[in-house]
Amino acid sequence: MFEIFGWFWTSAIVVIVVGLVLLVIGIYNNLVGLRQNVRQGVADIDAQLRLRHDLIPNLVETVKGYASHESSTLENVIQARNTAAKGNPSSSDEKGLKIALDNLLALGEDYPDLKANTNFQELQTELADVEDKLAASRRALNAAVARFNTAREAFPAVLFAGTLGFQEADFNRLDDSEKGTVDQRPAVSF
Repeated sequence: MFEIFGWFWTSAIVVIVVGLVLLVIGIYNNLVGLRQNVRQGVADIDAQLRLRHDLIPNLVETVKGYASHESSTLENVIQARNTAAKGNPSSSDEKGLKIALDNLLALGEDYPDLKANTNFQELQTELADVEDKLAASRRALNAAVARFNTAREAFPAVLFAGTLGFQEADFNRLDDSEKGTVDQRPAVSF
């Protein structure tokens, strides 16, 4: 009789341990996938910021030919771009860049020839497209972060996530290893 109970308890413990191991593996795999989505979102934002920073010199060069006496506006755009390229992409530097770009694009109102220039129109359209994609990338990143953090903090994952090395993700923020990729800027001279 004691032999049957011993076998039963041994079998029950083995089933519980195997079940627990499978649960931890499932939680781990789920969190890995969600973390990859967050990393992809960060990379998408980085790519859009680099594209934005690469378009600015082309836009400035196009405007420069039509508005040579508006050099202070052009210099403000380049200074704001360089400052934003060195800083954290979620910082106020990016907001300053957006304001400087708006001022540059407003020059099109003052110069009808510039406004009609095909290169200016194409660059303006590309820049607007990049801004839209950047906003969409930020929304996608924030959604991925929310999904990851929710899965990480939900029961039973909360019991294992920290131990397995899954830290809470930040909304719309690059980590230190990815900040350097935005400062790849082309030379612009006046």
